[in-house]
Amino acid sequence: MNDEYFMQQALKEAQKAYEDGEVPVGAVIVMNNRIIARGHNQVERLSDPTAHAEIIALTSAFNYLGSKYLPEGSLYVTVEPCLMCTGALYWSKIGKVIWGADDEKNGHKHITDPNWPFHPKTEVTKGILKDECAELMKSFFRSKR
Repeated sequence: MNDEYFMQQALKEAQKAYEDGEVPVGAVIVMNNRIIARGHNQVERLSDPTAHAEIIALTSAFNYLGSKYLPEGSLYVTVEPCLMCTGALYWSKIGKVIWGADDEKNGHKHITDPNWPFHPKTEVTKGILKDECAELMKSFFRSKR
């Protein structure tokens, strides 16, 4: 299993959000080459602006492990995390963050330090299946116009 496989799993979560009329972002958290948590946007369903895919996946992982830290974990998310989600990821001390499509409008907007605002030990990778991730978002917003 590799980055593309796990991003495909995040895309499946994003598709669930799409089908529910939510902005289609999906996430999975992986430890030891195994998915331990999944999440997709549920902002509309829960009437909660913090119910982003990353936050839901993090909460699920914390509950599963009984821990508030994920230094051995990897988050795969279809779209670049927003500043709120990067804050939560920072505090989780997650080991890796991997995303598909950049979010020019709402992404975390690093300027000089490509790792900021993630934890200093967090590895960041971007662009995994970026075209597929971006197309799902574009399709969703086209359908809303």
